[in-house]
Parts: sequence; C-alpha cells; structure tokens
Amino acid sequence: MTPAVGSKAQDAVDERPTISDADRRRAPRLFVDLEVDYASEENYLFAYITDISATGIFVRTTTPEQPGTLLNLRFASKGDHALPGLGIECEGEVIWVNPYRPGAPDNLHPGMGIRFVDIDDEMRDRLLELIRRFAYLS
Repeated sequence: MTPAVGSKAQDAVDERPTISDADRRRAPRLFVDLEVDYASEENYLFAYITDISATGIFVRTTTPEQPGTLLNLRFASKGDHALPGLGIECEGEVIWVNPYRPGAPDNLHPGMGIRFVDIDDEMRDRLLELIRRFAYLS
C-alpha cells in the first residue's frame, strides 16, 4: 500500500522490513515504559514496551525474535495499581526487528515491532483504554 501524497511517511526512509507506513500510521503511537512478559514455543522472556498503539507495540530487547514469530504477550502498567483491571493478555506477531549491534552508534533502540493478532472487540477496547489513560497521564 502506498502512502498518501504529502504524508510524512513519504519523507522518511526506513530500510527495516516493516508493514507499510500507511498501516503503521493508521493508529497513533504513544511512548510508554511498560513491562511485558512474552513467550514463544522456545522462549519465555521479560522486556519493556517503549511504544504502543491499538495495532501493536515495540519491545525493547537485545534478543529479538525472528520476524514471523508468534508470541503470547502479557502486560499492564507497573504494579497494575494505577490502571486497575487493564492487564492485557494477547497474541502478537513479530513484524520487524532492529537487531542489537554492540558498539554501533546508530543502534540506540534494538528490539522488535509486534503486531497484535486475533484481537476481539473487548480486547481492543481494553487496549484503547490503556492507551487513553497513558495519554492522559503524560
């Protein structure tokens, strides 16, 4: 899908394999610092979400999974006391990876972009409420 003429996406050059700019920009992103547990068939890990939208998250990690990997995700606000009842458990797919390259000055944000998959209306509403509350708090 090609971005609309005059969009910011046309001005940016991103060499990472990603979903289209139009799809990524469809949902506004919010910068956060949320703990996330994620599991694939082979791994169970803990990391941090640094941005979130209604369609996906970016997980900061030096050991990203391969694109196409399906993950079980579980996250909430720190301690879940500030946003009671908004713990999220869902499935995601790794869409792109920024690999960890020690010593590389341009490698400030290693990690992986994850798209939510099979999100029902109730879970999407919970995600949107979580995002709204973080937007209000920031």
